[in-house]
This record gives sequence, structure tokens and C-alpha cells, in this order.
Amino acid sequence: MSKYEPKTKETEHDVVEFIEKVDSPKKREDAYKLLEIFEETSGFKAKMWGPSIIGFGSYHYKYASGHEGDAPLVGFSPRKAKISLYFATGDTDREETLKRFGKYTTGKSCVYINKVDDIEVEVLKEMISQSIKFLQNLYPNH
Repeated sequence: MSKYEPKTKETEHDVVEFIEKVDSPKKREDAYKLLEIFEETSGFKAKMWGPSIIGFGSYHYKYASGHEGDAPLVGFSPRKAKISLYFATGDTDREETLKRFGKYTTGKSCVYINKVDDIEVEVLKEMISQSIKFLQNLYPNH
């Protein structure tokens, strides 16, 4: 049986090149804003993860099932419909923080926004820091 291969791996693709290919000029502008906010707040350089996720930092996870892999600590993706923001799952503090975030919707592990103008940037910075701290405490050996 082959070992599970995660689709989302860190790649050497150029982040700016990826952002330049975003169709909507407004989304492109927001992607650059987010790039700056995430890099500044996380202290990590942006890297492409898979074909469309811009990730910052990384951690190695291992589940009870034995499944393990690497993932970005935080990230975002300027998708066609909405911008996906990726934070740690399982962080119970996130719900409280989101109350002050602005206009968004959530999925299983993502927070979706239409544009940066819809959200409180200071709260976004808080969520980035919170997520990184949460994951580094959960997986301390990376």
C-alpha cells in the first residue's frame, strides 16, 4: 500500500508570479495587502504550498492514526469566489476573536472573506499570531 501523499506541499513556485496571475485586479491588490500583513505578523517569508496556497512558516503534524505531514502555520489563497484564510483548526479561542473580525464566512478549516476592506486588519493580525502560537504549542518539535 502506498503512503498517503499530501497534495499541499511546499513548492519553489514564485509567490509574486502566482499573485500576478490572479484575474481580478481588486483581488490581486488584496493578495498583496495580505502578503504584507501575513509576512510582517508571522515573521515568515511567503512560500507557495501546492498550486494555490500562500503559506507562512510550517509545522510537522502527526495524528493518532499515524498519518503525518507538513503544513503551513498560516496562509491564504486568493480564489475566484472568495479569499480563503487558513488558520489552525481546533483553536477554541478563534470563535471569540472572529466576533470582532468583520464580514466573513467559515468552512471546516478556512475563514472566507470577499475583500480586505470587509475585515479588521488588527484582528487578522491577532488571529495569525494566535494560530501560530497554538500550533507551535501543539507541535513543539518543529
